[in-house]
Amino acid sequence: MKEQQQVTPQQAGGISRRNFIGGAAAAAMAVSGTASAAKAVGLPKKFQLKYAPSLGQFREHAGRDPIDNLKFMADMGFSAMFDNGLMGKPKDMQEKIAREMDRLDMTLGPFVLYADFGKKSFVTRDEAIREMLIKRMKEGVEVAKRTNAKWALVVPGRFDEGLEWDYQTANVIDNLKICADVVEPSGLVIVIEPLNAWTDHPGLFLTKIPQSYQICRAVGSPSCKIVNDIYHQQITEGNLIPNIDMAWEEIASFHVGDNPGRREPGTGEINYKNVFKHIHKKGYEGVLCMEHGKSKRGKDGERAVIEAYRACDDF
Repeated sequence: MKEQQQVTPQQAGGISRRNFIGGAAAAAMAVSGTASAAKAVGLPKKFQLKYAPSLGQFREHAGRDPIDNLKFMADMGFSAMFDNGLMGKPKDMQEKIAREMDRLDMTLGPFVLYADFGKKSFVTRDEAIREMLIKRMKEGVEVAKRTNAKWALVVPGRFDEGLEWDYQTANVIDNLKICADVVEPSGLVIVIEPLNAWTDHPGLFLTKIPQSYQICRAVGSPSCKIVNDIYHQQITEGNLIPNIDMAWEEIASFHVGDNPGRREPGTGEINYKNVFKHIHKKGYEGVLCMEHGKSKRGKDGERAVIEAYRACDDF
């Protein structure tokens, strides 16, 4: 009897990924390795926009290995990825992820550089906090160099109940200027994120797109822009497309999630097909981070996410 071959976890992830694509497609790619062969057997084409799954979003199909996840994303037609926890990963893993993304011609979305929801930080003139922010920005620059990241996300923290709002705004602007001065020489762009106070994040200073636009204009740096989280802004103010147009020159990235529920497009009230079509028509070439959960569990849920983006990208 022939000895049974053992399968490693990494190989198992690859098998699962190929099974999702289809046996015929995998066989054709293995033989020829050409894009034409993939097209002939029906592999998914690239999406029109750079929708970016998070690492682990497809773990039921790809396993937990980041490289297997990236390969699966690329096979499904995604040309971007985001990882909020990138800064916390070991340096060698950051570099490994960057090499694989470069090989797959994928773009890295914003990683979280600073987001302390429990602290009054940017709204203050505290020198110790400014020193902390400068140190954090320098660390972010090093991560960006290792990973080829273009954008890093910043949340300005909580508002101060005991300080006039306009003074707080001025402090946020001054602190962002300091941060932008640190990152600008490297080419890294800070993207500030307004978050909703009604459902998820009560007490934070930055909540609206017009507010974020005003601050970015005042900072006046190419390294201080906005990440427009469409889920949050549907809750806070709605009027999604007009606000995108009004703030367009200061928007560098998007986050995606439907409302209510913060799941994939098509599960809530947002007409994502129209939003994506509008963004594409404006010539957007950046990343749209898929920062949401799934409406179903397991592999069915992961398939539903991919199918939802296929439906919304069909314009």
